[in-house]
Amino acid sequence: MTVLCVRFQLPPMYEAALPRLIGLLEEFTPVVQALPPDGALADLRGAERYFGRTAVELASVIRVRALALHGVDCVIGAGPGPMTARMALRDARPGATRAVPEDGVRNFLADRPVAALPGVGTATARTLCAYGLDTLGRVAAAPLSTLQRLVGARAGRELHEKANGVDRGRVVPDAVSRSLATERPFTRDELDPGRHRRALLSAAEELGSRMRAAGKVCRSLTLTVRYADRTATTRTRTLPEPTAHSAALTEAAYGLYEALGLQRARVRAIALRAEGLDPAERASHQLTFDPVDEKVRRIEEVADRARAKFGPRAVMPGSLAA
Repeated sequence: MTVLCVRFQLPPMYEAALPRLIGLLEEFTPVVQALPPDGALADLRGAERYFGRTAVELASVIRVRALALHGVDCVIGAGPGPMTARMALRDARPGATRAVPEDGVRNFLADRPVAALPGVGTATARTLCAYGLDTLGRVAAAPLSTLQRLVGARAGRELHEKANGVDRGRVVPDAVSRSLATERPFTRDELDPGRHRRALLSAAEELGSRMRAAGKVCRSLTLTVRYADRTATTRTRTLPEPTAHSAALTEAAYGLYEALGLQRARVRAIALRAEGLDPAERASHQLTFDPVDEKVRRIEEVADRARAKFGPRAVMPGSLAA
């Protein structure tokens, strides 16, 4: 077992803590891939040799450190590859690691429904079940040519390999840099749309400031609204151009919120996630020849310098000062 799939038991309002928890995993291995909003994959191939411990033993250390340093418990699945580790995570419980040894992968997969395999969607599962291939054991035993006739040449080959425990996936490091998140919880379930919009403005300002400080721009923005009954609504919008401009992010956030059409919804928290991060120097900005836009961007640069020197609350929109 060389790969861990870790899901941190983050409260709904603390999704933005994921980067710090990713840093904890990186103390053991540099090969860590974030799985927002609350998980990560870690390849411990080198760490097992370096620390002289198995992946399961290292998982126990990770759990203890997460609790001690961040007050966050986690559930962990371990396996020889990312696919197996992800599937093992579904059987894991807090306080214990669900480990699948390399020689036990086929037995682990055999009785599971075909829809449990990552990459198998509803339509593919329906097609396979119609021909009696409702478990991964039956899919593994089916001839490759049969699977290829049912779902296509490439998909059939990949399905046959995965059902037989062949995992060609790998852990892609530094994926955490592809997104940034922030949340605004309310002290009580909030009905007022005005306060919802203030939270959106605050979150968009923070994301813009953090991206500009890191020299990043985002391609899309995701809004998550969490309600009093613990349900949530998530919507994503692709931006007209990659940006870290707070005004553009705020406009997109307002648009996402208005599109939800909330009617006296009791909102517990609002979260924004900037996704598809790229280096700012690779992004292009459409010139508008609008003096107001240029003035706002210059003010934004001055405000960023003030925040860097005096703290994040040194400059903020007037509506957030109260």
